[in-house]
Amino acid sequence: MERKVFQLGDIVQMKKPHPCGSNEMEIIRMGMDIRIKCVGCKHSVLVPRAKFEKNMKKVLRSVESEIQPASE
Repeated sequence: MERKVFQLGDIVQMKKPHPCGSNEMEIIRMGMDIRIKCVGCKHSVLVPRAKFEKNMKKVLRSVESEIQPASE
């Protein structure tokens, strides 16, 4: 099984929506546990990494793709 690739600052889609109705979360802390913040209501939740990887559907917006090289 392929490991999911995500990093700090990414906006991810979760399998189940937050009680406010939004299923988009921003990753704001990474380690053994991952802190995610709801894009809709700004509530943050600390989730064990294994549970987060299981419940994450896909990365919607990656910080890496938003950084563009400076043109000369």
